[in-house]
Amino acid sequence: MAVLLWRVAIAVALVTAIGVLPWLSHTDPALTVLKARSADRDPTPEVLADIRAQLGLDAGPFHLLGDWLGGLWHGDAGRSWLSGGEVTPAVLQALGVSLLLMAVALAVAALTAALICARTLWLGARRRLGGRRAGGSGSAMLAALPEFLTASVLATVVGVQLGWLPALGWYGFRWTILPALALGLPAGAVLGRLLDDLLPGAFAEPWAQAAAARGLPGRTIARQALRRCLPGLLPNTGLFVVGLTGGSVTVEQIFDIPGLGRTTLQAALAQDLPVLQAGTLALVLLAAAAAGAAHLLTRLLIGPALRDGALPTLHRPTPPARRFLPFAYGGLLVAVIALGLPRDPLALDTAERLAAPSRAHPFGTDALGRDLLARVGHGALDTLLPALAITAATLLTGLALGLLPRLSGPLVDTVTALPPVLVALLVTAVAGSGTATPALAVAAVAWAPLAAHTSALLRQERAALHLTATRALGADRGYLLRHELLPAIVPPVTRHALLRLPGIALALASLAFLGLGAQPPAPEWGLLLAENQPYAERAPWAVLAPAAVLALLGALAVTAAGGIRRGRRRESGPGPVAQAPEQQSDTKKPRKLVATR
Repeated sequence: MAVLLWRVAIAVALVTAIGVLPWLSHTDPALTVLKARSADRDPTPEVLADIRAQLGLDAGPFHLLGDWLGGLWHGDAGRSWLSGGEVTPAVLQALGVSLLLMAVALAVAALTAALICARTLWLGARRRLGGRRAGGSGSAMLAALPEFLTASVLATVVGVQLGWLPALGWYGFRWTILPALALGLPAGAVLGRLLDDLLPGAFAEPWAQAAAARGLPGRTIARQALRRCLPGLLPNTGLFVVGLTGGSVTVEQIFDIPGLGRTTLQAALAQDLPVLQAGTLALVLLAAAAAGAAHLLTRLLIGPALRDGALPTLHRPTPPARRFLPFAYGGLLVAVIALGLPRDPLALDTAERLAAPSRAHPFGTDALGRDLLARVGHGALDTLLPALAITAATLLTGLALGLLPRLSGPLVDTVTALPPVLVALLVTAVAGSGTATPALAVAAVAWAPLAAHTSALLRQERAALHLTATRALGADRGYLLRHELLPAIVPPVTRHALLRLPGIALALASLAFLGLGAQPPAPEWGLLLAENQPYAERAPWAVLAPAAVLALLGALAVTAAGGIRRGRRRESGPGPVAQAPEQQSDTKKPRKLVATR
């Protein structure tokens, strides 16, 4: 009941914040509505007064909000301030479009994740993992592809040049394929990496070894290992469901899809509060349904083991991986930045507009004749420093809130349901516009997947056999948290945060693509993608250069994360089980309490 009340309170607070958004941002909603209705009409005092009278703006935001909530109980979400049409049918229609697109995108994501995990499943089923972990460079580069860039390339090449699939509009299932690919490929890459990170631990569990010894088929063991790992991913899968539904604003814009993300974007920019409030409320309800379904499916998969504390841990002590790839990727990235820094990123040469790569311009030039290598090199500071700072902040926030699942669970669902543009507008209304506003908007939502991952791992680790034994020996909660739970949870969540490092940069890029992030002539990598995207067909190098360094950043982050492993435990005595804390002398305490796993 407490969780339900907390969820309702968060939803009410969110709807209230949206209802007073124009007044928080100190803008005249009548003027904004007039510009959205007719940009050519002069905003005379008489015209603005007539709009205020029509919309009842003089009564104040809270009176309007009360009227809207009163009608909501009867299924009436009011009328649009722009079109005058009923809001409920329009929002339900947009939600249906987004749900269909989300379903197809999830199918693409599931297939992508399966391909990424195929090698680990094949090796694990044949007992040939041998402590090796699958590489992640390819999946990291795929996860680092901007959705709007993928959508633009698919629309231009597959839809226009080849004519295989329709590129614009929404008239049937064929129109869902290209946008679903743009949304599902990066999402599937992230889910595949997270699943691939858990599978080796599942294949190393005693049940898998016993099943292999009894001669069970490898495909059966692989299927059970997959089932064993799914509960740790279900919360993030639920977040992807909501994120793909409400956060696919840029893809819906490119493909001209009348989905809920695009509807809320247009309502937010035009301050059409009835549509914006109804759309946001629909996303919040969808988030609650997705979270409930993920929780129920987790109970169905491993419910008895969670209740009885009979789970083996998936995060066994392993030494850090020593690899050459992080140094290679890091050296290549540093070399590109070092070569670009001595060049002038703002120098214009109209005679060299969209010039192909050459000795003078190794990465080519953009539409204004500026050297792309120089802009990529100078844009590293504008891209990497904010992305690293946001990643560190969201990692700490996600870990802290993930350890309090009752508090953070409803908050995670609500935050994930918000379209990025709405978060940016809310942050702008509260903190004001400035260079830090996009970073604050991204940081306000980027912690949610890490908190969900932390809570899912915490739930399983608390039910681990070795934790039950250690607790029976007298260890208190503080000891269990410091020496058992955090060492098992922090490494995989940190790897997850590093996997999302390019995604942080892409979130900033998406805001720039929508006009809410970095502004020209800043050489930020996301802005380079956004401003060169219209020239992708004529000068592909203009978008390939920033896309390549983002993909390189993703590969570096994932391969470097491979070195973050849980260290081996040190035994405190000759036997497999040490004494409980209250049974030991005060003069000499063991460094760790170790229980049989």
